Amino acid sequence: MISLAARDIQHSWAKFVLTGLGLGLLIGVTLTMAGVFRGMVDDAQALLNNSGADLWVVQKDTQGPYAESSSLKDDVVRSIAGMPGVAMAANITYFTMQVKAVGGKEARAMVVGIAPGIAGMPGQPGHLLAGRHLARSHYEAVVDIKTGLTLGDKVQIRRHTYEVVGLTRRMVSSGGDPMVFIPIKDAQEAQFLKDNDAIVNDRVRTAANPAFNRPAVPGLLDAVQNLQTSSRNVNAVLVRVADGWSAERVAEPIQHWKHLTVFTRADMEDILVDKLIATSAKQIGMFLAILTVVSAAIVAFIIYTMTLGKIREIAVLKLIGTRNLTIAAMILQQALGLGVIGFVVGKVAATIWAPVFPKFVLLLTQDAIVGFGATMLICALASTMAIRVALRVDPAQAIS
Repeated sequence: MISLAARDIQHSWAKFVLTGLGLGLLIGVTLTMAGVFRGMVDDAQALLNNSGADLWVVQKDTQGPYAESSSLKDDVVRSIAGMPGVAMAANITYFTMQVKAVGGKEARAMVVGIAPGIAGMPGQPGHLLAGRHLARSHYEAVVDIKTGLTLGDKVQIRRHTYEVVGLTRRMVSSGGDPMVFIPIKDAQEAQFLKDNDAIVNDRVRTAANPAFNRPAVPGLLDAVQNLQTSSRNVNAVLVRVADGWSAERVAEPIQHWKHLTVFTRADMEDILVDKLIATSAKQIGMFLAILTVVSAAIVAFIIYTMTLGKIREIAVLKLIGTRNLTIAAMILQQALGLGVIGFVVGKVAATIWAPVFPKFVLLLTQDAIVGFGATMLICALASTMAIRVALRVDPAQAIS
């Protein structure tokens, strides 16, 4: 039985191998699409892991800071730090923009504002490949190597220039954008402060408003204008829970007494994975379904065509007494052999081109195992049409 299938493959090996290569590229694309989805989930989990937080305190009735806009006053952190069960609390800001190296290229990045000089606080990069953490309150940056920046490079963020003093890895946003860490004061100014022209226009409008420009109340206009040009907002407060306390137990009084929204790690995973990337997951699922149907159609067509090309040989086999089961097994083995070649080619191709993708592609062994099983099942089902044709062949055709 094996020799029959092998000899038939040898007779048309070129068509068989070329078909296997074409099928392999389709399987490679399928594995890559699954890897893209896995990479998106891994990016979301890396964002939460790298934050070093157990709780995320955000503006009330929002799902910030990653899925929605959130704005808190930066003095809220002091009251949260004094709550029972809180080991550490730190302000943080997030905003995505194009950062540009001085004299170099631009890169899409998530700019993160953190408190400098305090090691181990939530929100800070956990490990560095080179350099050091932020030590000064202004004009220093720690960047992910995916930005393409190196130690000593100058990067432009809004109106100021920052020197890269540290490099880290896999510090990315939920969308896969690399992170750039700068001091919290600079980040507040970059995110919330208006440009100079807008500030001048606001001062003119405020001065023209009699409610603020009162001659009888000296200093009122200056106080209002100073308030307009200052930035005291952050996007969230990251909280690390003390040993022996559960996240839910610490979150309840903060949410009740501070009138804020508090998310645990499980809540943030639900927001990022089940909501933020849900549409992308459905789209990838549609592509996978289409690629599966196309792969099955290709295998079915090739095996059917090869079977039609040897109708006379099948009739001779029947004439000499070969059982239908043997003939069916021969065709099934050809289909499975095509699937094995295709899967090997696809797995190798996906492994080679995955690192080239701009976003992180995570190829898991379990996905490869499931993919191999699905490929064998598709090939087996696709061979049924050819098997039906072969079993209906009349032995008399051998001598007609």
